[in-house]
Amino acid sequence: MATEVASSNNAANGSDISSLEAMIRSNAQKTKSIYAPTAANTSGRKRIKLDPELDSSDPALNKTALSLRLHAEYSHVQTLPETIASKLPAAGARKKKPKATAAAGDEAPLQSEEQARKLVEGIPASRNAGASRANSNALVLSRNKPSSSSSTTADGKPNLQRNEPQNMSLARRSDVLAQPRPDWHPPWKLMRVISGHLGWVRALAIEPDNKWFASGAGDRTIKIWDLATGGLKLTLTGHISTVRGLAISPRHPYMFSCGEDKMVKCWDLETNKVIRHYHGHLSGVYTLALHPTLDVLVTGGRDGVARVWDMRTRANVHVLSGHTGTVSDLVCQEADPQVITGSLDSTVRMWDLAAGKTMGVLTHHKKGVRALATHPSEFTFATGSTGSIKQWKCPEGAFMQNFDGHNAIINTLSVNDQNVFFSGGDNGSMSFWDWKSGHRFQGGDTTAQPGSLDAESGIMSSIFDLTGSRLICGEADKTIKIWKEDENATPETHPLEWQPTLARRRF
Repeated sequence: MATEVASSNNAANGSDISSLEAMIRSNAQKTKSIYAPTAANTSGRKRIKLDPELDSSDPALNKTALSLRLHAEYSHVQTLPETIASKLPAAGARKKKPKATAAAGDEAPLQSEEQARKLVEGIPASRNAGASRANSNALVLSRNKPSSSSSTTADGKPNLQRNEPQNMSLARRSDVLAQPRPDWHPPWKLMRVISGHLGWVRALAIEPDNKWFASGAGDRTIKIWDLATGGLKLTLTGHISTVRGLAISPRHPYMFSCGEDKMVKCWDLETNKVIRHYHGHLSGVYTLALHPTLDVLVTGGRDGVARVWDMRTRANVHVLSGHTGTVSDLVCQEADPQVITGSLDSTVRMWDLAAGKTMGVLTHHKKGVRALATHPSEFTFATGSTGSIKQWKCPEGAFMQNFDGHNAIINTLSVNDQNVFFSGGDNGSMSFWDWKSGHRFQGGDTTAQPGSLDAESGIMSSIFDLTGSRLICGEADKTIKIWKEDENATPETHPLEWQPTLARRRF
């Protein structure tokens, strides 16, 4: 009997010992699976790998191990530094989303655990890339595709800290909308009225020494005037129709003129006689310009082409064809584009003078381009048509800005080195602008000559003298008006009236 009891006790003790040993081994296995990888990671292992056997058999253990590893790895970066946290808005508590069904509630933790495991282990997401991106917990959100789920504060307002990239995309771009403040310019006032022509004054030119200027008019004459006194010095006759263009060479004692009689003449200023004719235009010649460094002359007219002439040999070097309408104005400059033409076909063309071909065509204007002006020191130019004045940048002809406010047929444009830009209209209206900002600081109508008709109030031509302090205007009332700056004006007596707008820089 005693032997049976002892054997039964021994069997019970053996079973208890075996169960205890199994429990000890299981606890040791769990402890190793939880803590061993984290400790090994500090010795140089780059990735934390779960035990495959435990990962597949015990989900609860897997979740516990993952949370412990995340805590061990990222506990020191769970909170932001005080300097950064003070700059961010306070984030309120998020509203808890109700669980739709029990199945959905069971699947959500599994998906988040799967994503967290991939983030920790560095496993790339391949098949479920779209889903993982939509539910991403990344610290940086995409600027192009902001997160669809927006966090809210306790008050129900959107959390700005989470949606900061989306708000940044909606902010105004200050570099586009900011407009430069215009410089202050004194107002211009009428200084002198010169009478003497018997027709519309269509052309003006300044002598290189700034002592006299020439004017051409519809009475077929060219008159030389003293700039200081306004007195008539000389009258040149030779054209048999309206004189439309004048240019005085700064390097030769020559003056060039063109008119509606198809003639282009070269005048010797020492003998006051015509020494050369340039034949080739098929119709009236409306404009001409001298190249500042080359001995070439460029003319344009009603036949729709601009012709480049050798000044001395009278040879027609190039025929710049491409316009489908009258070439109403042209300018020359040293660097490319060396020739710029404006036409009544509403286009502006920039020409390669060496090749005789078009470099670019500006088609922004809706009406015929009647006037051009280049800045004396900047590499920019302006074009004017009916109710539209635009500024461009060389050499590519990039659009810079509009000059809004002069609603008339623009016949003439001029700019001086003090960034004062003048535009004259066919109805006698005139505007003074700041070249850099496009601000119109003065506007009005010209003073009509007593006894002239209302239809004769147009400004046909204009030019600044070499100092930029005098503006000479040729008008349809057969007079020449000289304007100057008001020397008594100050920013206090004539303050700058400027209100920036948002829609100025549109085409």
